[in-house]
Amino acid sequence: MTAHAKVRVLFVCMGNICRSPTAQGVFRKLVEDAGLVDRIEIDSAGTHAYHVGEPPDARAQATALRRGIDLSDLRARRAVPADFEAYHYVLAMDQENYHALSDLCPPGRGLERRLTLLMDYAPAARLREVPDPYYGSSGGFEAVFDMVEEAARGLLEDIRRRHL
Repeated sequence: MTAHAKVRVLFVCMGNICRSPTAQGVFRKLVEDAGLVDRIEIDSAGTHAYHVGEPPDARAQATALRRGIDLSDLRARRAVPADFEAYHYVLAMDQENYHALSDLCPPGRGLERRLTLLMDYAPAARLREVPDPYYGSSGGFEAVFDMVEEAARGLLEDIRRRHL
């Protein structure tokens, strides 16, 4: 990667309306606060096409807004094989989506090394997967936000150490 190339980060969950857009919004705010908008590009996607073109879930948006983060500009899209070439970090929210992304990754080019679980960047966290809050209460969205925030901080430190 050249000295001035952007580090590209993709967060991925199943439908791209709860966890991954929350992660995108949280990480975008951290990157803005760090003054690194010109150095880091952020996106999110889903492994399934259930919600393509839709905004994030209203509960995810409300949770983020209570914490000063606006997700209203985000729209769901489906992850594609080309994402592995385009992004330096492909971050799955859980094992199910990790395996779906692993199957999607173009073989034989070493791109699978770009795929990790988001919670790998929060080694002190109790849970290794970000649970899907979609069918639960609003408390699940709060818990997801907390987990994502912790991992996003670790991710930013990793990017600073390895790329900036």
